[in-house]
Amino acid sequence: MLLIIIALLVNLFIETSASFSVVVPPDPVVAHVGSTVILPCRISPPENAEALEIRWYRQDQFSNPVLLYNHGKIQDTQDESYRNRTSLTPQSDQSGGLQDGDVSLRLEKLRVQDEDSFHCYVSGESSYSSEKVVLKITALGSTPVLVPQPLDDGRINISCRSSGWHPEPSITWTSDDGKVLHPGGSSHSRGEDRMFSIHSWMAVSQSDTQLVTCSLSIITGELKESRIDVQAIISSDLWKALFLIFLAFALLGLVGLILYKYREKLTGKKPADVAKEIAELRKHAVEITIDSENSHPDLKVSKDGKTMRDSPDYHHTGDGFPYELFAFGAQRFTSGRHYWEVELGRENTAPKHYWLIGVVKHGTFRLKDRSAFTPSSGYWFLCSDGPNGFHINTDPPVKLPLTPRPEQLGVLLDYDDGLLSFYNIKERKHLLTISSRFSGSVVPLFNPGVGDKSPLRILDCPKPAESAAEPSQHLMSNNSSEA
Repeated sequence: MLLIIIALLVNLFIETSASFSVVVPPDPVVAHVGSTVILPCRISPPENAEALEIRWYRQDQFSNPVLLYNHGKIQDTQDESYRNRTSLTPQSDQSGGLQDGDVSLRLEKLRVQDEDSFHCYVSGESSYSSEKVVLKITALGSTPVLVPQPLDDGRINISCRSSGWHPEPSITWTSDDGKVLHPGGSSHSRGEDRMFSIHSWMAVSQSDTQLVTCSLSIITGELKESRIDVQAIISSDLWKALFLIFLAFALLGLVGLILYKYREKLTGKKPADVAKEIAELRKHAVEITIDSENSHPDLKVSKDGKTMRDSPDYHHTGDGFPYELFAFGAQRFTSGRHYWEVELGRENTAPKHYWLIGVVKHGTFRLKDRSAFTPSSGYWFLCSDGPNGFHINTDPPVKLPLTPRPEQLGVLLDYDDGLLSFYNIKERKHLLTISSRFSGSVVPLFNPGVGDKSPLRILDCPKPAESAAEPSQHLMSNNSSEA
């Protein structure tokens, strides 16, 4: 009996001496969206882990691991969202890796959705241990945009907007002497990408302060801020100065346009770099047609789904642009780069004065409130509203001085980078780029307006090889038929 007890004690001693534990940092690991992070985990006391099972998994996801190492190699069993993003990487250059018991996890291309507790689980024949590492994800948003607006009582309402934050940032308004100001209000929204957009506002008078700063910051201490001169806004002398500056730039622009046209007349060519850029864009050309079922019934659309205009029976009774005359593309995009061109003027006919071109989130087709046609509602577009000029649908809208009036417009949707760009094809000019974040399916968006003689027509882009070889000839082609 005594021998049995001794044998059991010896066996217990052997098992205890062979046991180990895993050690992880006590504090959360903080990393930025899009970066690469290493979640530290090591065996104590150090031992060779090449023959052990190493499993990294998220809360309650033991059977669906982020990474599984077993039988001397990384197994294919893995959460799909982490495929090609994970590996076992030494915590430092001084670490001996698996042979030294370093089982740290390397995680690439971080997303907000990666924020969680990650369990480091190591198992051997007679022992196992598990600890969790908390990963915090941060995203530094855009520089705040400050927009002043005069109030009836003589004060200025200053609006501060920014997007792309995680976690939700704190907002601080300060005066030029460092005094903290109290905002009139603040609001936030969260998109499908789980990023925060912030809007804050406050009313100030000239006697309150000279400079007002809107600052946004996150837990890491990083911040973005913008400053505005209140007295300069209120002062009428500034507006006179701005007018003179605008006039000077307008004159310079006119001189530049004359020189541009004169060089074009002498050489017969336009800047080659822009022509090459457009030729490169046409490699991403896609065929676009109109989805007649979801488009407005008062639109007259051709049989090939390429040409549209307002119906003779349609009478626009409201004020402003007829936003309700929307036409939607039949093609949906969820990734990649896609390019198409639209004809806005025909030979011997004045260019269209009323049109709207852009993209819209699929399914966002029936908004009645015109103020809801904003990026936050799933609309991104450039609009030509006749004598009221051009504008993009930011909130508030931004007016643009586009000259000359486009006769052929190129549109590039870069879904992955969140960019929507517009080009004046005839003039070989990049007009503007709207930066946003797309989610779900987006489709092309059109509106031919009312009252123009010319229809709006979606063009078939030249083949890339042809456009690269003879850019001038193909970029000037305008083959179309009346709707």
